[in-house]
Amino acid sequence: MFEVSERRACAVAGQPRSTQRLTPAVVPDAEQHLRARLRDLAAKHPRYGYRRLGVLLVREGFRVNHKRVQRLCRQEGLRVRVKKRKRSRVGASTVPNDRLVANHPNHVWALDFAYDQTADCRTLKYLNITDEFTKHALAIEVERSMTGDDIVTVLERLIMIHGAPGFVRMDNGTEMTSHAVADWCRFSPTGIVFIDPGSPWQNAYVESFTGRLRDELLAIEVFHTLLEAKVMAEDYRQQYNTHRPHSSLGYLTPDEFALQWNNTNPGLTKSLAH
Repeated sequence: MFEVSERRACAVAGQPRSTQRLTPAVVPDAEQHLRARLRDLAAKHPRYGYRRLGVLLVREGFRVNHKRVQRLCRQEGLRVRVKKRKRSRVGASTVPNDRLVANHPNHVWALDFAYDQTADCRTLKYLNITDEFTKHALAIEVERSMTGDDIVTVLERLIMIHGAPGFVRMDNGTEMTSHAVADWCRFSPTGIVFIDPGSPWQNAYVESFTGRLRDELLAIEVFHTLLEAKVMAEDYRQQYNTHRPHSSLGYLTPDEFALQWNNTNPGLTKSLAH
């Protein structure tokens, strides 16, 4: 196009002539197929890291390890950017928060709020409830606003499905410390555990879930109506429970982990149900 010699063009570009004359290596079809599938998965789950993408590839039959997936992600420009965030107020707990560790399903449920907005800039408030042991997303309730009475209604609905938890863990927000929630806990077999003000790491499991929800749904999708946000949130919850590998569960999904635990602890499962 510029009508100059190869020598002149390489000198201007600072490229050795020997490199210019190299024929590009032929990429095997299997490698191209792997890269194409990796790009498709990364586009579908833009906040998944290379380890989780690697698990999905292995489940589809690809023979890869995490080091190779990491290298391919780097070459394809699929690296995930790391973000941070924060939260905080005072309620009376049933037991000390630092001594309570979930050791079976339905032992501890964790509650947290997340916020977003629809395209018309109206607020969306998300109530997230997770089982700390199985990592199940029990509920992602979406409304324009939410009170303590609304929290009680959601908890009652979940108890009809899963049974009553031993404890609920939450922060000191005004909805959580409301009389409605306090009265519900007082007249139910469920204990209540508040984290220290300004200490979101004490509610780490649901905080982590809220971060994943924001990264993988809220930061990607634009919601035009409250109904659309509700449908998308429920779709994400089901996908999270049934298809998303969880690193703390040995890259099992919450459903797979719960099934495995129930199969290995049948006697304990029946006693907890009663």
